[in-house]
Amino acid sequence: MALNFNRFAAEANSFMKEYTKELNLGDDTEKAGRILSSILHGLREIISTEESLQLIAQFPMFLKAVYVNGWSSRKKPKVKNMTEFIDLVREFNGNTSIHDFESDEIAEKYIDITFILLRKYISLGELEDIRSELPKDLKGIIYNNIMF
Repeated sequence: MALNFNRFAAEANSFMKEYTKELNLGDDTEKAGRILSSILHGLREIISTEESLQLIAQFPMFLKAVYVNGWSSRKKPKVKNMTEFIDLVREFNGNTSIHDFESDEIAEKYIDITFILLRKYISLGELEDIRSELPKDLKGIIYNNIMF
């Protein structure tokens, strides 16, 4: 299989433009990229490694790269609700989290938008598998505002 990096880049740029627009960030694709990365890394930390591997098998190359960047086999944190998940996402966002996720309401909105847009890459079966691993109070991030 030949790697077509130009196609990967074009696909990533197209997705990021759409994602930035949906987040209502104007042209700030850098901020959108930090938000996407933080949310994906937060998800990666609360689902099993096996489920993560099944998820990234469905992602296009650019999302695979974002998802696995910085991945380690450290102990998974116990996240029981949306507030704890937002705190985890902010932790991955680092110093810019105060600007990227100004409030819990905005963070939750960004999380919803992220899962809505990722839906075009993830099968219903995989979404259900991920949902089954989430704590009760987080199951809504998979189906919240998503029309099947």
